[in-house]
Amino acid sequence: MCAHVLVAEDDLMQAELIRRLLVKEGHEAVVVTDGRAAIDEARRRRPDLVVLDLMLPGVDGYGVCRVLRDDEEVPIPILMLTARSTEDDLLLGLDTGADDYMTKPYSPRELLARIRAVLRRTARPSEPATVLRAGGVTVDPVRHVATCDGAAVPCTPGEFAILHAMVAEPGRVFTRRQLLHHTRGHDRASTERAIDVHIMNLRKKIEPDPRRPARLLTVFGVGYKFAGGRDGG
Repeated sequence: MCAHVLVAEDDLMQAELIRRLLVKEGHEAVVVTDGRAAIDEARRRRPDLVVLDLMLPGVDGYGVCRVLRDDEEVPIPILMLTARSTEDDLLLGLDTGADDYMTKPYSPRELLARIRAVLRRTARPSEPATVLRAGGVTVDPVRHVATCDGAAVPCTPGEFAILHAMVAEPGRVFTRRQLLHHTRGHDRASTERAIDVHIMNLRKKIEPDPRRPARLLTVFGVGYKFAGGRDGG
């Protein structure tokens, strides 16, 4: 698949390397070198993916991510790149709205694999998909729209993938690794904590009281499940 990718990276050598890798893969790539330009270009071009460096001048990667998430109806997938590698940095990046997170230095092969996984997961289906309904939640994978009790639920691509998987099989217990596979296509145990962040954010959006969840339940020692049977219609 040919995708339009926005690369926001102020290190010109890194930016050019990423651009060449993407072009070689058959994608169209545009490079910007500061956060304000990244926001403007993303709004103007609506790319299929943003490869976003955290340490951008002007507006940093966290700020860019927040702005794009706040003004999107259909979220743009974001792969965040950073030299920071602590767990707190990882969780903050995901909590801000990034769909994946890579630390520098990284191998070109792994970067391309992550990009392919995100693009596969967020690609529009070639055939109509079933609208899922369970526990008052509706998930439409074609239109990439989720609702809860009739109200729109804004989701990042990662959150949407988790909600789609769990609403499709209400009552099934998913491990973090299984949910990680749905969100990224990778089984990397070192980043399973990211699923906890996605679940926490989804609870804020679909639970009447996120502190006492009634839909997204924790199964201690195993993972999570979606409570509630299939809705009619």
